[in-house]
Amino acid sequence: MQTLQDIASQVRRDIVRMVHAVQSGHPGGSLGCADFLTALYFHQMKHDPAFNMDAKGEDVFFLSNGHISPLFYSVLARSGYFPVSELATFRKLNTRLQGHPATHEHLPGVRIASGSLGQGLSVACGAALTKKLNQDSAIVYSLHGDGELQEGQNWEAIMFAAHHKIDNLIATVDYNGQQIDGSTNQVMNLESLKAKWLAFNWEVLEMDGNNMDEVVVTLAKAKAMTGQGKPICILMTTSMGKGVDFMEGTHEWHGIAPNDEQLARALAQLPETLGDY
Repeated sequence: MQTLQDIASQVRRDIVRMVHAVQSGHPGGSLGCADFLTALYFHQMKHDPAFNMDAKGEDVFFLSNGHISPLFYSVLARSGYFPVSELATFRKLNTRLQGHPATHEHLPGVRIASGSLGQGLSVACGAALTKKLNQDSAIVYSLHGDGELQEGQNWEAIMFAAHHKIDNLIATVDYNGQQIDGSTNQVMNLESLKAKWLAFNWEVLEMDGNNMDEVVVTLAKAKAMTGQGKPICILMTTSMGKGVDFMEGTHEWHGIAPNDEQLARALAQLPETLGDY
């Protein structure tokens, strides 16, 4: 999987450079989920960078934890949705690359505004149910933070999906145990997420989200489980800040930008494989 690993390394470079340039943004979760989103867009999903909002016959992805927008923008640009050079406009005045993805900017690849946490699974349920009603065999994917599951709307959507047998839906949870104010155990303990999703009648898979081989295998397994009457959840263990040693495993880099010296240290650990923007 060296090719995917190379792409993920470049994506991580994009993330730290984008956040550093404007001294604003969320590098921690973005870095942690880089392997997953790289595998999803460059290996798993059937999608068209020409981008049609209806996405007939295409797989669809919804980013619910929208604060990891640097990751989303990098993967979209590297996938061909818009010029890679546009990453240099991240969080700047009048940019299409807002701090949280927004639909009014008409940025290709962005289907929902996801600044407010807890809403993405509801949208994903609607999109997946629409595909079933239209006899569209494509799959709907979504990504959620573990701390985001403290929002009650998620559990209404989880119950809805199981009740309506929305079995073309694969929801992945970034299970890094960290959120903006500390660990999830300290802020509001999630207890056993696996037991919860199982109790709501979902199929549940688990994977190391920072092992590219495992990510690819698990995504393929999840896809093979679609169409069997149950929605699918992947509990994805990651390390916040993965790839940059001084950022890893702590909530402190949830929403802090690196300074010049820290950027240099980060880039020294991340090989440039596709060319910087």
